[in-house]
Order: sequence, then C-alpha cells, then structure tokens
Amino acid sequence: MNPLYSQMQGGGNNGMNQFMQNFQRFRQSMSGDPRQQVRNLLNSGRVSQAQYDRAVQMARQFQKMLK
Repeated sequence: MNPLYSQMQGGGNNGMNQFMQNFQRFRQSMSGDPRQQVRNLLNSGRVSQAQYDRAVQMARQFQKMLK
C-alpha cells in the first residue's frame, strides 16, 4: 500500500496530523543548500544516478502542470 495513503487513512484528523508532523521533520532535515544535499546523496550511494534522473524528469513534468 502507498505509505502516503496509509498515513492519511489513520482516522480523521489524527492521520493528517501525523502526516504533517512527519512532513515537518522531513522539511527540517532538508536544510542547507539543496544542490549540496543532492550531491551528498549521490556520492554516498543512497541515491543512484538513475533515481536522480527520474526525479528530475518527474519534477520537470510537475512544473509544467503548475504553469
């Protein structure tokens, strides 16, 4: 099951509150220079070049939808 979907199904506001708390923790952990963060992920092997390329492609598609 999709983890995002299961988080939000947690029952009423409780599921949404938990989702928002998790998102805030994620946001706080992503401080600093985003490009450096990505370089660190690539260099450490936590993200492959293929995963990075796919994420860039998806982000560009998403940007087009917002325009």
